[in-house]
Amino acid sequence: MFLKASSLAFVLAALTGENASVSAFSSRNVASPSVRSRAFVGVGSRRSTLSMNAEATETVKEIKVGVIGCGRIGIVHLGAITKAPNVTPVIVSNPTVSKAEAAAKQYGVPRFTGDAMDVITDPEVDAVWICSPSQFHAEQIKACAANGKDVFCEKPLATDLAETVEAINACNEAGVKLMTGLQRRFDMNFGRVKTAIEKKEVGETIMIKLCSRDPAPPPFEYVKGGGGIFADMAVHDLDMSRFLAGEDPIEILAMGSCHIDKAIEVLPGSEAFDTASCLVRYPNGVQAMIDVCRQSSYGYDQRAEVLGTKGMISTDNVYPNTAKLYKNDFTGNADMPFDFFLSRYEEAYVSETIAFCESLVKDTEVPCTGADGMIALIMALAADKSAAENRWVSFNEIVSEVYCANPTSCELVASSDILPEGFKPVSDPRDMLVPDVDEVKKEKKSFFESIFG
Repeated sequence: MFLKASSLAFVLAALTGENASVSAFSSRNVASPSVRSRAFVGVGSRRSTLSMNAEATETVKEIKVGVIGCGRIGIVHLGAITKAPNVTPVIVSNPTVSKAEAAAKQYGVPRFTGDAMDVITDPEVDAVWICSPSQFHAEQIKACAANGKDVFCEKPLATDLAETVEAINACNEAGVKLMTGLQRRFDMNFGRVKTAIEKKEVGETIMIKLCSRDPAPPPFEYVKGGGGIFADMAVHDLDMSRFLAGEDPIEILAMGSCHIDKAIEVLPGSEAFDTASCLVRYPNGVQAMIDVCRQSSYGYDQRAEVLGTKGMISTDNVYPNTAKLYKNDFTGNADMPFDFFLSRYEEAYVSETIAFCESLVKDTEVPCTGADGMIALIMALAADKSAAENRWVSFNEIVSEVYCANPTSCELVASSDILPEGFKPVSDPRDMLVPDVDEVKKEKKSFFESIFG
């Protein structure tokens, strides 16, 4: 399953601008991903020509970007883009053209359109922000890759795992950067917990607890066809548990129920849940416990806690102010926590956007990769399966359901299907991916440093 290039082949690949795969066996550390082998070898990269001088000198360049989708999330990212140094938005799109026109006017963007392909094919655009509805993400990512555009895409990258793999590999083969939008990784509160873990301030991690409770349930039409509570809501907490654990998960036990909006009970699977819990097992016996609910009477409740061998660290909710009220019948915060996710995570969205802009300007590694988005989806799918079948589900069960004839042609293989000729299930999802542009660059740099010092 693992491919190893000879030193001579790697030298030739680096000099000719072709990708190569290097075998490296290491633990799956989320904070510091290492070079990994893949089942597929990349077939070329528009960024792959090695320049020793370019590697030694940091180059700052001007990046021009386009934004697809001018709804709530699109506007948040567009506003953040305007704050990032050396990055300029030049075109925006939205099916309702008036929204695109309004966004362009608000942020001084010179062009707007009703067609996403106008953004993707614009010769002036270096990178595209995909903030459209989920069902359009995969095809838009592939189109961006075909047109040589770097991509930022809000989660999910696609609505199923096979299409997710295709979308990621399309970018990796084209040599373009792909970042998944998982904004909680950029929240200062969760970031401080991550720092405490990395610096061993609480010792070795024993247990991780996360809760996510919305102020009010969404309308029926939003829940219908939304993929269920694990994919639509808990995916952020599942990803955060992996981010804090610093390792890939092993298995999950999940359950769900309905307490708030009984109307959704007619929906299929986990779409009928407005409340759910997950128990995730990580290496070294680390446990993560997650609870989510679509209604919280006291505001937007987003907290984390990590118990370690030397202590514990936890976060509180975020409030509009720090004022305290003291009365004979009440003592506490004068106001409720933020009651809307865009208010709660406004700074995180800005930090996330600026982080990707910086990776484009300085040509550094993407802070939240396509692989991170893929594993978050796998965790959500496994949780859904666990709740449906009332059992522990290992994550490699989900991965083994995907068959790829080649890196950009994949399909889901159900247990009842006649398996395709040559089908060999994999347990590590990364084995389905071509190395991305940042990994290829790192591999080449490391190899030359080992040769020339």
